[in-house]
Amino acid sequence: MRQKEKVTIYDISKKLNISAATVSRALNDSDRVSLKTKELVLKTAKELNYQQNALALALKSGRTFNVGVVVPYINHTFFASVIRGIEEELEPKGYHVIICQTHENVESEAKQIKTLLNTHIDGIFISVSKTTESVKHIEEVRDEGVPLIFFDRKKDISGVSSVTINDFEGAYEATTHLIQQGYTNIAHIGGDHKLEIYKHRYDGYIAALKAHNLPVNDDLLLQVNSTVEAGIEAVKSLLKNNISFDAIFSASDYVALGSMRELRANGFKIPEDVGVVGFSNEPFTKYLERPLTTVGQTPVLMGQIAAQVFLEQITDVKKNFRVEKKVVLSPELYTRDTSIKKGS
Repeated sequence: MRQKEKVTIYDISKKLNISAATVSRALNDSDRVSLKTKELVLKTAKELNYQQNALALALKSGRTFNVGVVVPYINHTFFASVIRGIEEELEPKGYHVIICQTHENVESEAKQIKTLLNTHIDGIFISVSKTTESVKHIEEVRDEGVPLIFFDRKKDISGVSSVTINDFEGAYEATTHLIQQGYTNIAHIGGDHKLEIYKHRYDGYIAALKAHNLPVNDDLLLQVNSTVEAGIEAVKSLLKNNISFDAIFSASDYVALGSMRELRANGFKIPEDVGVVGFSNEPFTKYLERPLTTVGQTPVLMGQIAAQVFLEQITDVKKNFRVEKKVVLSPELYTRDTSIKKGS
């Protein structure tokens, strides 16, 4: 069977009756070609199934058009949504996204970054693992001159940009909402404070209590993993130790889900006896028998903005300067059945 000949820029130029040089400039987004011509060339290239030579393009531009995204887990909806946002922004511009997961292991994180650097990646997006304390492997990316953008979970490293949400504000609003609903004995089931996001959510919770003249009770403060099972165990611990509480602000929707399961198993009504608020606005939260009040993190938007920051930085690198950006998005509180008392 005869192999189909590969389409070249000369085929496109012949079809459009323009020079091959103009086609080449249009495909490489040159400022010397009008937007109308670029659109026409790209449309024709797609119709003819034209494939640019990746190696030639990389040699010519000094880029591989590959970026890496390093996350703790791929199967978490939040991280998957951030990746979607990055892809939506970068793929139309010819970039390929390589996804790596660390399973919350700093050694794996360092290995993944080393592998990405060895492939001459154009940029790296990373949400650090909860075991990441030393940042030597992350600083190596910056020192290599490769654009690096933190999202959600970050470390404060000079010269590195980040896109996060205001976790403090989200926690403050969530706790204030519970207080306004009449809850006064609010437990906080948070995460490991080694991760900034959980420390800031804790700080927001504490600030809201103090702003409303409510005492801080250490017995109501727990740090657990972000799992349903951890939420179950947290409530079991509170009940076993006869600790009185009338609401829970959880730093994780998964923990909130486990908490509600255990509360119901022990005869508590939600929100009549105990109000519950989570964090992240995972898709399942609005489909529960009693939809969960939660703080949204706008992950797709976070990914899109992180990609936009990268595109700015890849241009800056070519000009031999770098602009460090710290983008902080506003959270959104979704008030639902698990925290709104009847008559409120």
